[in-house]
Amino acid sequence: MSSSSSRLTEELQCSICLDVFTDPVSTPCGHNFCKTCLNKCWDNSQTCNCPYCKETFKHKPDLKINTTLRELVDHYKKKNPEKKPEVLKIPEVVCDVCEERKLKALKSCLVCQSSYCETHLERHLRVAGLKKHKLINPVSNLEDYICQKHERPLELFCRDDQTCVCPMCDVTDHKNHNTVPIEEESEEKKTQLMKTQKDVQQMIQDRIQKIQDVKHSAEVRKRNTEEEKAARVELFTDLIRSIERCQTELLEMMEEQQKAAEKQEEELIEKLEQEITELKMRNTELEQLSHTEDHLHLLQIYSSLCSSRITRNWPEISVKTDESLETLRRALTQLQDTLQEKLTLTVSTDLKRMQQYAVDVTLDPDTAHHKLILSDDGKQVRHGDIRQKLPDKPQRFDSSVCVLGKGGFSSGRFYFEVQVTGKTKWTLGVARESVDRNGSSTRTPSNGFWTVALRNGNEYSAFADPSDVSLSLRVKPQRVGVFVDYEEGLVSFYDVESSSHIYSFTAQSFTGKLYPYFSPCLNDGGKNSTPLIITPVRYNKLIYSPI
Repeated sequence: MSSSSSRLTEELQCSICLDVFTDPVSTPCGHNFCKTCLNKCWDNSQTCNCPYCKETFKHKPDLKINTTLRELVDHYKKKNPEKKPEVLKIPEVVCDVCEERKLKALKSCLVCQSSYCETHLERHLRVAGLKKHKLINPVSNLEDYICQKHERPLELFCRDDQTCVCPMCDVTDHKNHNTVPIEEESEEKKTQLMKTQKDVQQMIQDRIQKIQDVKHSAEVRKRNTEEEKAARVELFTDLIRSIERCQTELLEMMEEQQKAAEKQEEELIEKLEQEITELKMRNTELEQLSHTEDHLHLLQIYSSLCSSRITRNWPEISVKTDESLETLRRALTQLQDTLQEKLTLTVSTDLKRMQQYAVDVTLDPDTAHHKLILSDDGKQVRHGDIRQKLPDKPQRFDSSVCVLGKGGFSSGRFYFEVQVTGKTKWTLGVARESVDRNGSSTRTPSNGFWTVALRNGNEYSAFADPSDVSLSLRVKPQRVGVFVDYEEGLVSFYDVESSSHIYSFTAQSFTGKLYPYFSPCLNDGGKNSTPLIITPVRYNKLIYSPI
């Protein structure tokens, strides 16, 4: 089948029965189904919604046949007649008594081990002794219905050995076994087959529904991807325009400065040339006076000729570049501000999207270190200097002052926020369920931890492999958001207040459950006594249940 023909077939398929439409009808949302399929779907549901896009209708729509689509389907069926499945041909059983022309057998006798046509069967229906024989629908393999050991009909079923037996077997090899007539066992098996068939039919419907869910998810993902692409194109287009605008403004400014400098240089040259002319005239006068014989006249004008009539001192000529560099610096700073603004807007949008996966996290006291103090509601944790008397449990952290959240996540996405205001040290993130609770291993991915931390009041880092990553943050976070996408292998940290990205662990491979991880660190003589506080996410969040 060609790709175009295949696509046409898909377009003419009902997404419920996955067959070519029969009496196609359209829902108000514009999707098409077989009329019977859609009615059955709605009859089995309390609400009327589109099986494809899940749009819910307040009232059951009045379904009308889509005549245009039906004509298209009829045209397609005429050009592509449906191939009927081949019927399994059962070989015809003939009468064993007929001599010349063998007639079709009507019954087979298990006692006589022969098959009879209507005429030759008459004696089995009339003679008293033959009436007791076991008659069945005609079969060609009569030997399979006879006990090979006792040459008696297999009339019973042994439930202990799960095999067909004859009456002689029942009193010998299968004595004291649970045996029943094969008809009774067959009916029971039919009942089980009907139940199995019902289960299979339900599995088919479940998979059809799953296909619709996958198609719907693919449609939503495609639509979201297109929207994301459009938004990213718009973002980079704005950035390109900003760069081009900065470039234009910078070049125009440099051009204006060049013109101003050229004008100033022209004025300077003009003045210098004027002074050169004056000096040449004076030089001529001095030359003439040096050859005069009129001594009285020389003495009378000497003072006026020798006095300097030009007293201006010209500064050293140099090319100024500092102003151009300052102009470039201002332009790049402006561009940096624009880029930061766009980045903040983008992160803010992504953060809002992640916040829809917010979960209600509560601290698990069974995992808390002995020196940690948890609030009654399980939302706050701080370090106490005194080791508390708590029961020893295998899940409790013994060497590291940390605690996990209740409930683990082994699929999907989840997000939570933690207030860190007033602290000089803290560590946040997620941890694998199987991490070492008694050792002091580093909090890195290779050891089952994905965390970021604050140390010494202003030193931020991510505990990554093979070494820690120092983080340079514009502002000190007051509330940290943690987002995990299990399937994508992603753990991201955000400064919620400034809508800025802190750090992301990408391309990770998760196994087992992941738990929210909290460490308020040591009290440090009261300098770090403020608790870590799990805060509610300000978002209309989706319902997400921990596994």
